[in-house]
Amino acid sequence: MSLWSLFQAAYQVGGEVLGDGAVVPSSLSLDTRTIQPGACFVALRAERDGHDFIGQAEAKGAAALLVDHPVDSDCPQLVVPDTEVALQRWGQTRLAAVRPRAVFGVTGSVGKTSTKELLAAAVGGWKTPGNRNNTLGLPEALATLPEGLGAAVLEMGMSTPGEIQLLTEIAPLDFGIITLVGTAHAENFAHGQQGIAEAKGELVAGLVPGGVWAHLASDPWCRWIAEQPWARHAVALPVGEGHPYDWEGIASLGAAGGAFLMRTPQGAFPVRIQLSGEHQVRNAALAAAIAVQAGFDPKQVAAGLGSVAPDPGRGRLHTLAGGGCLLDETYNASPDSILACARALLQLPGEEAVAVLGSMRELGLEAPRIHRETGAALKALGLSRLWAYGEFAKDYAEGFGLRAVAFPDFEALRDDAAGLSAIPPGARILVKGSRFWRAERVVDWLLNR
Repeated sequence: MSLWSLFQAAYQVGGEVLGDGAVVPSSLSLDTRTIQPGACFVALRAERDGHDFIGQAEAKGAAALLVDHPVDSDCPQLVVPDTEVALQRWGQTRLAAVRPRAVFGVTGSVGKTSTKELLAAAVGGWKTPGNRNNTLGLPEALATLPEGLGAAVLEMGMSTPGEIQLLTEIAPLDFGIITLVGTAHAENFAHGQQGIAEAKGELVAGLVPGGVWAHLASDPWCRWIAEQPWARHAVALPVGEGHPYDWEGIASLGAAGGAFLMRTPQGAFPVRIQLSGEHQVRNAALAAAIAVQAGFDPKQVAAGLGSVAPDPGRGRLHTLAGGGCLLDETYNASPDSILACARALLQLPGEEAVAVLGSMRELGLEAPRIHRETGAALKALGLSRLWAYGEFAKDYAEGFGLRAVAFPDFEALRDDAAGLSAIPPGARILVKGSRFWRAERVVDWLLNR
């Protein structure tokens, strides 16, 4: 079975084909800015109406259109009542038609993407590209899932209740990982961290009967999930001290990553990863545990884990021309991930350890307190200075105390004499922040200094 023609897709999702139904789209695309020639453009109705961008999609080589009414175009069209529903159905039916032997899902408040990358390498599987982890991006990726795969690893994100439930309806899971139940998106959950745990637990609820999910044995909210009636059809696999799956002997290799010994019921084996920090060791241990439990060879698992290199914004380490290093963790930020990355920074060689942080988002009414507590925790860990910017920069600085400075925005951080130019040569620098604050601009400025 090759990729589906427009006629075949119409059979799966319903709708009417106008034009050449034999055309076979190479992919689906929701965005004319990134669409590739040969793709089917999906015209979604969101903040802006995707139908208004059909001309741009055609100009960039779209081979077909998924629309909710006939449009004036020479491009073949699949006309459906609702393009979002049809997109999700396309991804769902494609996965069902070419389902791999093992389908894994990964979620968690921190570490989702890194763990997805590690697990996909460990099992030699297909993975959802980039951060296509929501109710649009996941089916977009699954719609052209190759056939004959041994494994697929799907990242599943959420910001509100019910999103992961829908994702598991689109893609029922054989195996899963919850990396951590933290406080990200807290403002969207009336019941606080229990609400977040319930939402993350939708992954467990979406496992096939007898499916297995791995979690850190030390995470109390994952233990809570395992005790819920809606989780009893699945097998919880705690990973950590006192359990059959555990890790020990962590060794920091500085810029080269880390090493540890993975213990499993099938025996122990050494693992070396290119990602820095004990949090990445935990991610790798979770990936190793579920991969071995799923029947994959430990030697293959260890080799795969060691092949994963950090992506920009997700733990990439830069050596600075004037001495010192920069840990680029700019993709996003939460209290748990900031502290985990700070610990990783402290394991690296160099002079004083400092942080440049954009504010965090979606923390609700508790945001000022959480920023103050994060600042205080960074100081307690041993960071010597903090540069903060954004709406809660003053709260970061208040928690950190002396040697913290706050700026309202990136421009002030960049231009003020007490800002980025005041970071001392030779420092170990952590850069992190919410996507909203585009902390990668800090990385670019420091690398070009």
